[in-house]
Amino acid sequence: MSQELSYHFFKADAFVALDAIGKNKVIEALKKMLLIRHFETRAESAYQMGKVGGFFHAYIGQEAIQTAATMALDANDWYTTTYRCHALALLLGVTPDAAMAELYGKKTGNAMGRGGSMHLFSDHLLGGFGIVGGHIPIATGAAFSMKYQDKKQVSICFLGDGAVPQGAFHESLNLAALWNLPVIYVVENNQWGMGTKVNRALSMNPIAERLAISYGIEGYTVDGMNFFDCYALFEKLRKQVIDTNRPVIIEAITERFKGHSISDPAHYRTKEELECAMKRDPIPFLFHAVQERGWLTQAEFDEISNSEKEVVLKSMQFAEASELPDIITLEEDVFAPDSIWRN
Repeated sequence: MSQELSYHFFKADAFVALDAIGKNKVIEALKKMLLIRHFETRAESAYQMGKVGGFFHAYIGQEAIQTAATMALDANDWYTTTYRCHALALLLGVTPDAAMAELYGKKTGNAMGRGGSMHLFSDHLLGGFGIVGGHIPIATGAAFSMKYQDKKQVSICFLGDGAVPQGAFHESLNLAALWNLPVIYVVENNQWGMGTKVNRALSMNPIAERLAISYGIEGYTVDGMNFFDCYALFEKLRKQVIDTNRPVIIEAITERFKGHSISDPAHYRTKEELECAMKRDPIPFLFHAVQERGWLTQAEFDEISNSEKEVVLKSMQFAEASELPDIITLEEDVFAPDSIWRN
């Protein structure tokens, strides 16, 4: 049996889902995905012009997953993610101005210019983390806190396929299963752990379905390019996790359209492979479903896209006009025990 046949995909009927979610909410999802796409496209160009320093990891191609999650879950749930964090920050309330200014290293930025591309945060986003797998125990701890306080919330942890072999991931799964913690682990399998194909780096396939068996929890596979499948699964699992206090694991099959980071030319992937992946672009997929229902015309879609593009262009102007932080403030709000400085 081929590896492809071993997957059991969670599926939702797109036309049933359209009615269940509703016109306004579906169009709002499309707007959010377009904002993310325009933000990262323009931010990448700013990086290439020398306006942005440090690292830059684009989420382009994966927008359906986190957009669906944030719309299906609750605003009071807790989120953790990797260094590929621009999209989730925008979805959880960080303004394009604050996000872009942070990339520019300006004091009007989300972290006052100190975090940069990999370390955005919001009231319920515990931050983007630069260490592969380093955020997974944080998400597990958030779930422990919610259970301890008897709050009807879930912790949702996004990670890449490249983090799956990390010990922190397996320790977290073990504790979450052992202690019955309300956490959803989402492996965004974009096929490439940096430049290594997933089937050359991981011995298990499918990831979630097999790991779930090992830890005595439920595991699901979903098409990460399909907004409707993702939304329906996240909606189902939030209720399930709250009712059972049992963790679950999801493998969202997707593909990034860019290299691992802006400095990665992605020569490990052929032009034909990339073109094939881009045919499954989640934004046109969602638009065509809405268009077929008669909820949005091509002209209306273009108007929305241009409007979101204009928002991003204004955020670049805002970042450009903002001041750099004073170097004397760099140590402010940095946590460190007094004993470190005394020694």
